[in-house]
Amino acid sequence: MFLSRKFYIFFALAVIVTGCGYVFPPLYIVGVAMVIVLVLAASTDALVMVSRGSVHAVRRADPRFSNGDRNKVEIQLSSTYPFGVQVEVVDEIPAIFQLRDLSRHVKLKAGGTGKVRYMLVPKERGEFEFGVIQLFAKSPLGLVSRRIRSGERQTIKVYPSFLRLSHYEIATMRSNTEAGNKKIRKAGNDTEFAQIRDYMPDDDYRKINWKASARRNQLMVNVYEEEKAQHVYSIIDTGRVMQQSFEGMSLLDHSVNAALVLSHIALKKDDNVGVATFSNKPGAFLPANHNANQISLILENLYNIQTDFLESNFASLSESINRRITKRSLIILYTNFFSINALNRQLAYLQQINKRHRLLVVFFEDNEQNAYIHTQADSREEYFRHVIAEKYANDRRTIITLLQQHGIMSVLTEPKRLTTDVINKYIDIKSRNLF
Repeated sequence: MFLSRKFYIFFALAVIVTGCGYVFPPLYIVGVAMVIVLVLAASTDALVMVSRGSVHAVRRADPRFSNGDRNKVEIQLSSTYPFGVQVEVVDEIPAIFQLRDLSRHVKLKAGGTGKVRYMLVPKERGEFEFGVIQLFAKSPLGLVSRRIRSGERQTIKVYPSFLRLSHYEIATMRSNTEAGNKKIRKAGNDTEFAQIRDYMPDDDYRKINWKASARRNQLMVNVYEEEKAQHVYSIIDTGRVMQQSFEGMSLLDHSVNAALVLSHIALKKDDNVGVATFSNKPGAFLPANHNANQISLILENLYNIQTDFLESNFASLSESINRRITKRSLIILYTNFFSINALNRQLAYLQQINKRHRLLVVFFEDNEQNAYIHTQADSREEYFRHVIAEKYANDRRTIITLLQQHGIMSVLTEPKRLTTDVINKYIDIKSRNLF
C-alpha cells in the first residue's frame, strides 16, 4: 500500500489547521479531529482495497518484434471490485528501450474491463524480456494506492524489419505496372533446356542436337528458355566497420533489414535466395533456395547476429564463397570502406569473387560527415577539418570508379535509402540480364 497525493494534501491541511490552533484554540481541536478522521478513512480505504477485490492484467504482444518499426503492445485489464477504480499501469519493458517513465492511467467500472495500448520501436536485434505488470489501483476515495503485480514475464525476439516486406513488395509491383513491364518468356544463352525442334536457316548451328538429327534424318536443334530460378546471396559484413550508428541503428542493422526485404522481393521474382555473414572468419550460411519457409529461415539466421569489432577477413570470405557457392550467383556484399587504401587491401579478393559470380558491393555514405562539410568554417582549424572531411567524401566516390574499372558493380547510399537503392539496383540487374 502507498499513500496517495490526496492523502498528503488533506494531511497538510490538517497540520495547518492544527498549527493555527495555537492562535485560535478551537482550531486545534478541529485539526486533531481532521487527522483522526483522515487516518481512519485511509485505514478503511486500505482494508477495502485489500479485501473486496483485485485487478488483473494480461499482456498481449507478438513474440516477434520488427526492428526499427512500431510494434504494438496491448494490456488487457479486468477488475473484480464492486466499485469503480482508477488504475495506473506500469509495464516492465526490456531495458533496451530505455523507457523508465512509461505509464498509463485507466478507469475501470465495477467488475469492468479495459485496455491499454502503446507502441515500442526497437533499435537492436536479439532476445529481450518483459517483466511483470505493476498495477496501482485506487478506490473512489483515493487516499491509498494498492500495488498489484500481475501478468507474466515474456521473452520477445527482435527480428529484422519483416513489417516492411509487404510495403516494398507493393511498391515494386506498382513500379513495374506503371512502367508497363510484363513477364516475357524468351530464349537465352546460358539458360534451361525447353524443347527440340526442326532446324531453321537462322538458327545457331552450335545448338544442333546431332543424336536427334540422326534419328529423324534431318537437322534438329535444342531450344532454351531464360532461366528463372537464379541464385541471389546477401552477404553481410559483421566486422567493426559496421558498428557505426545512424538514427539509433547500426549499419549492421540497416544491412540486415535491407537483406531481408531484398530476399523477399527476389523470391517473388522466382529467384533462389540465401544469406551469409562474415567477419574475421565465415559466419552463418544459408544456401539459396525457393522454399515457402525460406524467409523464416533467413529471419532465424539474422535476428541475433552482432558485430564483433574485429577486422573483416576478405580472403577467408573469398575462399568460403568458392567452396560453398558452386553455381554462378548474384552476390550482394554489405560492407563499408572508409578510404581508398581500405579498398585496395581487399580489391584482389573482390576480383576473385567477381570472376565466378556477379558481385554487387554495397557501402555507405557518412551522413554526419556530409552535413559537416556543408557547414561554414569559422577558423583555420575548422577549415582544415573541412578539407579532411571532403577528402574522405571524395574517396568514397573514387571507390565507385575503381570498382567499375575492375568490372565490379557498386551502390553508395545513405542508410535511410539503403533498402530502396538495393532493390532498385537488383531490379535493374535482372532487367538487363547481368547475371
